[in-house]
Amino acid sequence: MSGNNHIMMVTRGVVCGKCRHRLSIPTTNSTEVKCPTCNKMNPIPTYEQFGNKDRSIEKLIVKAKEKISGNDLISSKKPDSLNKKPSLLNIPGSSSSETRPAGKRALLIGVTYKRKHKLKGAINDVKGMRELLILNFGFKEDNILVLTEQEIEPELIPTKKNIMKSLEWLVKGCQAGDSLVFYFSGHGLSQPDFEGDERDGFAENICPVDFMTEGMIVDNDINSTIVWPLKKGVTLHAIVDACHSGTVLDLEHVYNRNKWEDNSPPSGNARKHPDGGLAISLSACLDNQVAADTTAFTGKTMNGAMTFLLIKIMKKYHGVTYGDLLDMMHEELDKVNESRCFAEKIFKKITKNMLLQKPQISASKPFDVYKQHFVL
Repeated sequence: MSGNNHIMMVTRGVVCGKCRHRLSIPTTNSTEVKCPTCNKMNPIPTYEQFGNKDRSIEKLIVKAKEKISGNDLISSKKPDSLNKKPSLLNIPGSSSSETRPAGKRALLIGVTYKRKHKLKGAINDVKGMRELLILNFGFKEDNILVLTEQEIEPELIPTKKNIMKSLEWLVKGCQAGDSLVFYFSGHGLSQPDFEGDERDGFAENICPVDFMTEGMIVDNDINSTIVWPLKKGVTLHAIVDACHSGTVLDLEHVYNRNKWEDNSPPSGNARKHPDGGLAISLSACLDNQVAADTTAFTGKTMNGAMTFLLIKIMKKYHGVTYGDLLDMMHEELDKVNESRCFAEKIFKKITKNMLLQKPQISASKPFDVYKQHFVL
């Protein structure tokens, strides 16, 4: 082929510098080509120039693909751990019953489930809650344990086994004056109650990252693990941003329609109360409702709706009561529910009818929600 001087190569990137006519390049060793339209002689790019241009285009294509797949240089970096080193679970005596100063301890869990069942706001929720506890409520980083899929240490991944172990860590050795916080952002499901201790006939559950193989964590197990051990003078707050989470701690009293309602086991045989301490649960919605993971409040960042509102309100209003907190959450959710953006982008994907997410409080014993301040 090299001996045929009439063979031409058509290239998309070579045009006449005068009339912009696309030129046919001869495969000979010519350095110029004449434009058949305006007769202007045009220099022929070398193969090295073509190759450099092709390589540049190839690099741009690769970079674009990496960004689409989330494998660009920035996102491929391992995120910083939200835990102090070494892990609290690995410090000898960190969960023992030895006498220690009364203080604050928190367990924060965020599950994204990565692919199937993915939640995009769980990590943002955990980061926001961690910051709130440190800056607004005086928690020390050393006393906050975080479980997410972004953690490197295997025992800090939110599997069923690790979550149960971490729940035990949270309450073990608790004593008068302790303030404990259990926070969960992830999926929640309800299922028929086979124990006969649910008034509505359904048990509420949270889903660890491996729930498809290892199963869910049922409300009875959460109650027995972190409610039963609470001694007199110990306060536990459970904040659960998940669907069907209204009574996920199985506490005996639920605040609903401006009054406390009895949620004790109908049989009267099952234990649900602490050992003299106080357990309070703030849930994202009622047992029969779903909780939204949404950008409705920021337009950009994905968050659990209840978590976002909790952080926003607590940063803006210091010393708010439980009743005021609930009222403000309900008001904000009602405003967003009425907006076309939230209705179309979130709720209509779930059902044809608008769903109202109503955060709910339950407790091991009733209290005046408009007199007692929300303090962690």
